Amino acid sequence: MSVEFEISTRIAVAPETLYHAWLDSAEHSAMTGGAANVNAEPGAAFTAWDDYIAGQNLELIPNHRIVQAWRTHEFAESDPDSRIEIQFDAQEGGTKVTLRHSGLPEDGMKYKQGWVEAYFEPMKAYFEG
Repeated sequence: MSVEFEISTRIAVAPETLYHAWLDSAEHSAMTGGAANVNAEPGAAFTAWDDYIAGQNLELIPNHRIVQAWRTHEFAESDPDSRIEIQFDAQEGGTKVTLRHSGLPEDGMKYKQGWVEAYFEPMKAYFEG
């Protein structure tokens, strides 16, 4: 049985700013603190957090939604890729970012706090000061 969860936060910048930063290597690296090699091409492979994360862009709806195949080096070779869906919804004064992570291995709930600590908190600090 695969594991899944959904988390969200609000960041005080426009959706297009967050969408662009997620898919730009320099911005992704700067906002998370880990080296990333990403781009905004459908089907393109990516790495993040100093190669701890690897995957592929599956669906890109500019400034609104990113869907990626996703795995870490902790996944067993036999584990299929998991799936992340990042939604950027404009709200007054910022963006609601919702992340759905599905298809994780049995121990996958450990990534829930990881998203908060390695992405949401650093992104808020980067964009909001």
